[in-house]
Amino acid sequence: MTPLDDLAFFQQVARSGSLTGASRELGLSLSAVSKRLMQLEARLDVSLATRTTRRLTLTAEGERYLARGATILSDLGELESELRDRRGDLSGRLRINATFGFGRRHVAPLIATFTARHPGVDIWLELTNFPLSLADHGFDLGIRVGEPPDAHLVAHPVLANRRILCASPDYLQRAPQLRTPEDLARHTCLVVRENDSDFALWRFERQGEVRTVRVGGHLASNDGEVVTCLAREGAGVLLRSWWDVHAALSQEELVPLLPEWQGLRADFYAVHEPRRHAGARLRAFVEHLTQGMQGRVPELPEALY
Repeated sequence: MTPLDDLAFFQQVARSGSLTGASRELGLSLSAVSKRLMQLEARLDVSLATRTTRRLTLTAEGERYLARGATILSDLGELESELRDRRGDLSGRLRINATFGFGRRHVAPLIATFTARHPGVDIWLELTNFPLSLADHGFDLGIRVGEPPDAHLVAHPVLANRRILCASPDYLQRAPQLRTPEDLARHTCLVVRENDSDFALWRFERQGEVRTVRVGGHLASNDGEVVTCLAREGAGVLLRSWWDVHAALSQEELVPLLPEWQGLRADFYAVHEPRRHAGARLRAFVEHLTQGMQGRVPELPEALY
């Protein structure tokens, strides 16, 4: 095995989190993975990780080998892609991270049309509840809600979006009056439960003023689509993104509430590391994504900007 083979092998082992996971991902036996890792450590004369079959923890040397190795492999991949791209044919692999709902409904279909146009590009889409670190997990591109907190990332606007407070007409016929965000305390609020808290904090803004209210209810889910379905069935008040509820609003299955108090902006961005900015297949996919989204979700109404 060459040093580059060892770099690629260790990337997979480290990201799998365990020898068992690595053996499954690599299609090798557990003993074969363990033996090869021992051979790599013997060649380098350092310990890269402490491990059991269920858990692998990198040493300081292992962390450095992982980080520098990812950079070397990425640079090599970019170089080879640039040489191939000069022929005009895009090729190589893209690893993309997105959240479950948006990834299923919009990113996946646009990946399908992109690969039909560029069959030489292999795309791996990984959906998660929360966005993952691009560098730590080896992603080329991430789809993020809200401006990226990491200022060094390059961010491309994909979709203007805002969270909308709404409920079904059936629910509103039997619900208390709602004049201010604080009145939500008297309502059944449908919460996307992303942690162990028994309540959620909803934020609203009006002419520069931001107000946070604590809400709760007897119905919750860790899946946003389930919560939206509950709202359409009249189970309570919902705070969800425009991209998710615009169809229900247009069909009057849901009605917007508190128009003077708007939910916060939650725009979508495609983000990547600066050194990946020149990759032709990455640029092409970002352009395909931004253009494709223009026809998939109606523009945010002017009143919601």
